[in-house]
Amino acid sequence: MQAINFITGNENKLIEVRAILGDTVTVNSKAVDVPEIQGTSEEIAIEKCRRAADEVQVGGPVLTEDTALEFHALKGLPGPYIKWFLQALGLDGLNKMLDPYEDRSAEAVCTFAFSHGPGEQPILFQGRTLGKIVAARGPTKFAVDCIGWDPIFEYEGQTYAEMDKTEKNKISHRFKALMKLKEWLAENKE
Repeated sequence: MQAINFITGNENKLIEVRAILGDTVTVNSKAVDVPEIQGTSEEIAIEKCRRAADEVQVGGPVLTEDTALEFHALKGLPGPYIKWFLQALGLDGLNKMLDPYEDRSAEAVCTFAFSHGPGEQPILFQGRTLGKIVAARGPTKFAVDCIGWDPIFEYEGQTYAEMDKTEKNKISHRFKALMKLKEWLAENKE
């Protein structure tokens, strides 16, 4: 397979994707402004991938990612809208949303969508990691000028932000989704 165009402007996500996929496929980064739509994680991922494929056109297959953080006490919210909740409320505000509840469990969800190109139906690969929401611990920057929710998502005693990147890449929601993609790519070599 030719190289995949991973639609992201986030250098850290690109590094993680390349590290997890290894030499399975060449992953290039392409920044494409794709409008955010409303819907489920799956609906958002499919539409984002369709629009990216149309934008890239003859540039080859595209891969998009949609990340969600689902609070069980809030029946899955903020879910795919975590980016907007985080921008509006910050890490402390996200924590305070759960103060009225005993249940602080949450799932980190990563949904990758792959398309061979314009007009092709995107294929989804989803990974989930169960954890809980805690007071922020560890570095608060995921990327330059980008505050992520890694410091408040705890998995087996450590927040994502406290974990060594290599260790995180072995258990994260992104890792689980990319392993499904990697297996699919191996089975569908062209």
